[in-house]
Formats: sequence, structure tokens, C-alpha cells
Amino acid sequence: MTSESKAPSARTAAGPQIGPFAQLIFGSRWLQLPLYVGLIIAQSVYVLLFLKELWHLVVHSFDASEQQIMLIVLGLIDVVMISNLLVMVIVGGYETFVSRLNLNGHPDEPEWLSHVNASVLKIKLAMAIIGISSISLLRTFIEAGNLGTTRSNFTETGVMWQVLIHLTFIISAIGIAWVDRLADNAHRKEAGHGHGHG
Repeated sequence: MTSESKAPSARTAAGPQIGPFAQLIFGSRWLQLPLYVGLIIAQSVYVLLFLKELWHLVVHSFDASEQQIMLIVLGLIDVVMISNLLVMVIVGGYETFVSRLNLNGHPDEPEWLSHVNASVLKIKLAMAIIGISSISLLRTFIEAGNLGTTRSNFTETGVMWQVLIHLTFIISAIGIAWVDRLADNAHRKEAGHGHGHG
């Protein structure tokens, strides 16, 4: 009797039993691991690019104009923002879609990670992309004075398209945030109705 009564409780403690097909589907999330490792390698490449640009800035700091220095600094900020985006995708994506990192109580746990989910991650990524696009657009506006000359890296059409793409990013981010807010409000109403019936 005692051994029989202990067996179900041991089974319950081990967690729910799932079939082999469900295990295969659930285990397939680990196929994303090489993708995140690849992004870590890409992050390393960005670190090297940052150091290269920083060295270029230091070496040419005395013979470069203020505009050239500003463009290099904006390039460095651009690299940092893309690197931040990579960290959000690597850490947030792994935590959301692959496995928990169990960072609770860790002194270096990112503030945003405690409440991250697919919706929050989407909005944060959209905002990061807008930030990156803003820096690129600012660099374009600084160089806009050279439009029509041989020193210009841009054409008027190119600048126009860059502005339109930036506006598209902003509209997309607003759309994502609005849809998520509607979904959140719908969940709250459902939860409220559930408590009301209870």
C-alpha cells in the first residue's frame, strides 16, 4: 500500500508525462541554439569593427575635420546600437523560445529580462531598429551639405528613400505596440469576466 501510494506522488513530482512525438516537437526548440551561437560570433565581429573604427578615429583625430570626426563617432554609436540589438535578440530570444537562463537574483541580470515575453521583445526590437535608423539618418543629414557634389555619398533620391524607410519603421513600431495593447486589454477583460463569474 505504502509503495503504491508513493509511486503516483513521485510521478507527479517528475512532471507531466508527454508522448514521444510531443517530446520531439518540444525538443526541436534546441535547433535554434546554433543560430544564437552564430549571433554571438556576429557580436564578436562587431566588437572588432568598433575597435577598428575607434583606432581610425584616434589616429586621424588631429588631421580630420569636425564633420569627419562626428561621422566616425556616429558610426561608433551605430555599431553599439546594433550590438545592443544583438544582445536583446540573443538573451531575450533564448530566454523566450529555447530555455530559461535562471538569472533570478544575479547582480548583472538585465532589468528588462524579468518581464520579457514575445510581445515585449518585438516592441523592444522595433524601438532598437528605429534608433539604429535614426543614427544612420543623422549621418546622412550631416553629409547632406555635399549633395550634388562629387564628395557626396548620397543622392537626393537616396536620402528621400532613407527618410521613407525610417518613417515605415516608426509606423510599424506604432502598429506593433497598438496591436499588443489591444491584445493585452482583451486578456484583461477576459480575466475580469473570469473573476466575476467565480
